Amino acid sequence: MKKRISLALLAVILLTALDQWVKCLIHSNFAVGESENIIDGVFKLTYVQNRGAAWGSFSGKIVFLLAITFVILIAAIYIYYRLAADTEHKYTPLRISLIFLISGAIGNMIDRIFRGYVVDMFNFCLINFPVFNVADIFVTCSFVVIIILVLFVYKDDDLTAIVRRK
Repeated sequence: MKKRISLALLAVILLTALDQWVKCLIHSNFAVGESENIIDGVFKLTYVQNRGAAWGSFSGKIVFLLAITFVILIAAIYIYYRLAADTEHKYTPLRISLIFLISGAIGNMIDRIFRGYVVDMFNFCLINFPVFNVADIFVTCSFVVIIILVLFVYKDDDLTAIVRRK
């Protein structure tokens, strides 16, 4: 269990560092609103300071967004801790997804606390999609995987066992 938690902590640190490094590169090399075409008409890097959530929702509600993130972090850490002692490999996809969810949540939380906004940079201009960052990828992909696991892979008894485990 200690080894699994230590490896998870290392993974969270490395993934969060990756997110912060990419944000630092964009913040250091782009002016706000500046873009660089990667694939003309499809994808570009655009420096955006997002003061809300997706599509600018909850703009300026930093305390609210931090509170929601904190609750999600506590829940994800709690569930990971409950799963860390489990020797069955069937929970490995859930543990990995939780590591990515935690990393992404921490990455965007760091931005909100220290900058007052989240640095976004990936811009798919082919469709009307919000500009996003590495942490957003972690959160979104892990959330989708967790939903799939809960709906199609794990049985009710599996999920109940996580909560009732001693």
